[in-house]
Amino acid sequence: MPPAAINAKLIALISSGAVFLGVFLSGFVIAEPAPYDLYMVGLMVVWGLFGLRISRAAAPLTVLLVIMNIGGMISMTQMSDLANTPLYLAVSLFLAFTAVFFASVTAVQPSLYRLIFLAYVVSAVLTALLGIAGYFHAFPGAEIFTKYDRAAGAFQDPNVFGPFLVLPGIYLLYLLLTGPVSRMPLLAVPLLVITAGIFFSFSRGAWGMFGVSAILLTGSLFLQSASGKFRLRIVVMTIAAIALLVIAMLVILQLPGVSEMFSSRAQLEQSYDTARLGRFARYAIGFQMALEHPLGIGPLVFGTIFGEDTHDIWLKMLMDYGWLGFVSFLALTLGTIAAGFRILLRDRPWQPYLLCAYVAFIGNIGLGTFIDIDHWRHVYLLLGLIWGAIALEYAHQRRVRLVPGPGRDGLLEGNQSLAIRDVTVSRHLKPGSQ
Repeated sequence: MPPAAINAKLIALISSGAVFLGVFLSGFVIAEPAPYDLYMVGLMVVWGLFGLRISRAAAPLTVLLVIMNIGGMISMTQMSDLANTPLYLAVSLFLAFTAVFFASVTAVQPSLYRLIFLAYVVSAVLTALLGIAGYFHAFPGAEIFTKYDRAAGAFQDPNVFGPFLVLPGIYLLYLLLTGPVSRMPLLAVPLLVITAGIFFSFSRGAWGMFGVSAILLTGSLFLQSASGKFRLRIVVMTIAAIALLVIAMLVILQLPGVSEMFSSRAQLEQSYDTARLGRFARYAIGFQMALEHPLGIGPLVFGTIFGEDTHDIWLKMLMDYGWLGFVSFLALTLGTIAAGFRILLRDRPWQPYLLCAYVAFIGNIGLGTFIDIDHWRHVYLLLGLIWGAIALEYAHQRRVRLVPGPGRDGLLEGNQSLAIRDVTVSRHLKPGSQ
């Protein structure tokens, strides 16, 4: 093998390993800046020095995230005491760049999708095990992986820990629904661990998010397939999964303390929601303040006034990033949903990953109506994965438009080469491919 080919393979191996480690570290965020933050800053700088390219199709992601953060900087000028605001906005800008980074690398190297999802699953299983061990006090000191008597894993908050586990859970569910029967036991074990982690987080948002994302996934697969046999398989497995879930719930609820916590957390309204200055009351007050302060009141200021933060991503944008940040984030959210939906069910090598990321993103945005998702690292990863697929589709459509007419043999040979490349990528990209 020529030395140039060996070097290219070595570079590809190192870069893939670097991305794997970055995604893996996203499951361990106990404080800011987290190891993930420091590592990803270095990785993005190195990758940028060696020619990180931003696809034209992913430019809206970059522009809207930058404008959103400019809104935050303008909002900061309304503050009399900056306190930790510069660090907060630095993290916001960093996370925006991680979304652009993941969109860029997957658009150029789509085989990274499989590696990213594998790293995410490994990270999720490990942090879920930590959360479960902490909940059951499995070893001395395990309680550091809990908060408010709820599993939190290697996160600051169980309400972040639970939603973090949703995407890998959805991906494993996808593999179960579409993969060979012989692999089901191998997939069922990590899915069981992740599902248990979501349950013991006692996060109502994570429960609902996982349920909604699973319904969207199975519904999309049902609509996408024209095979009656495959549709029957989905129906049968869905019924079996629901039955197993009910049985597992009945068993788990017999454990000491679980039933009481579940009954308390399963209520739609908590005391801190409906109190005089509870979450819902703060929503009304906050939106009224937004009309009076179009530039915002400054990042994190709302919490110092009312004792708790906004607990709503839309109000968060208005208060911390002003109307400029709010409009940017709204445009980004609607643009991501619309552009992703347009290509969601197209038969592409990266489509399974897009589908899983898309339904998880929908769940996160829905949850954002009741909780602040501003600094959730996995949300920015989801944005990057979706926009990477949008960029790939854009490139694919450009190649299709280059299909030659009669007598244009040179272009024909080039197009055949691109077709061979697509087949090669497909073989290495599809989940479960060998």
